[in-house]
Amino acid sequence: MSRLCILGGGFGGLYTALELSRYPWSEPPQITLVDRQDRFVFSPLLYELLTGEMEPWEVAPRFRDLLSSTSVQFVQGSVASVDLKSKRVMLADGRSLDYDGLVLALGGETPLDRVPGAAEYAFPFRTLADAQRLRTHLGFLEEQQEQPPIQLAIAGGGASGVELACKLADRLGVRAQIRLIELGSQILSGFAESSRVAAQQALQDRGVQVELRTQVLRIEAANEKQKDNLLLHVRRIDSEAVAADPVHTVLWTVGTQVSAVIRALDLPKTEQGRLQVLPTLQLPSFPTVFALGDVAAVVDAEGQRVPATAQAAFQQASYCAWNLWAVLTQERPLLPFRYLSLGEMLSLGVDTAVLSGLGGFTLAGPLGYLARRLIYLVRMPTLEHQLKVGWNWISRPFWEGLLPR
Repeated sequence: MSRLCILGGGFGGLYTALELSRYPWSEPPQITLVDRQDRFVFSPLLYELLTGEMEPWEVAPRFRDLLSSTSVQFVQGSVASVDLKSKRVMLADGRSLDYDGLVLALGGETPLDRVPGAAEYAFPFRTLADAQRLRTHLGFLEEQQEQPPIQLAIAGGGASGVELACKLADRLGVRAQIRLIELGSQILSGFAESSRVAAQQALQDRGVQVELRTQVLRIEAANEKQKDNLLLHVRRIDSEAVAADPVHTVLWTVGTQVSAVIRALDLPKTEQGRLQVLPTLQLPSFPTVFALGDVAAVVDAEGQRVPATAQAAFQQASYCAWNLWAVLTQERPLLPFRYLSLGEMLSLGVDTAVLSGLGGFTLAGPLGYLARRLIYLVRMPTLEHQLKVGWNWISRPFWEGLLPR
């Protein structure tokens, strides 16, 4: 019996595991999915938890529920190290897993050590725990009725920063003043012009102050006894003057780094620490080891560099599963990954979004929001979860209408 070990339960890892469980093995393998959390997080919809548009179980279903009708075993634990030569994975609690085929899909982490004070005072937004912590913190700030408007600063003008700014502006309204701080000369660098224009309009309509070409230097507590009163030190890159602005909350969405486990592997990597892989997603020196998602620097069959996005990881999972099956069974040829960009989707507040598709097609506003929801519904990991979430979306307005106000 082949032993397949998949490290990381994000889009790359979970979807690879589900695909492998459906393949026609002559002898069914032992497939083990390892993740330090007990829930899969559909990260593009994480923002909806802040505004109550979605419920935690919709965005973050339990692995055991998703895998209950499959042959995949779920192991909750943190990966401590990987020994590629002896084909063994060590977990932090002392357990070990031997494998014949390995998938590295540990995802990325938000680096908080690049600016002094970020690790102590800033809120990252990548996991369910991050969203729950931020939601609790916002509730506390909202209860402070006597204070002046809540001062929020969001570091990073990429997709995560823009979506957070719009959602929080809709949730907090006039009770908050929100700043979006971006080191570059524009928000959403690398996105389609139509997406950027729609986002700029959404931010302007919500009164979000966008500060371009501005660097965050450090974050510190204004008062050691009250960590909700912070000083944010920023500087425009064309000026030597440093401003120390009082804020209540700093959200950090800048950058992605690979985990310490990946950094420790003695393998060829890019300057960003991502593993260099073949177009088949294999490690060059280890043909039964595959890497995808945030940990892998993928150049596809057409020679194009593949972005580290959920969309790309979703597509890579199918190729990874096929190629792992093919290399172990030797029944079919391996396939080089071919990335197809299906456009961009951004949530720009409650009940509004923008989609920029192939051929310059753009859909914005409530119709964009509806299309985005339907596309993500189809991409959810299992049919059972799709049906549960879809029914909840349909029935929720009805049940909320019956509740007393």
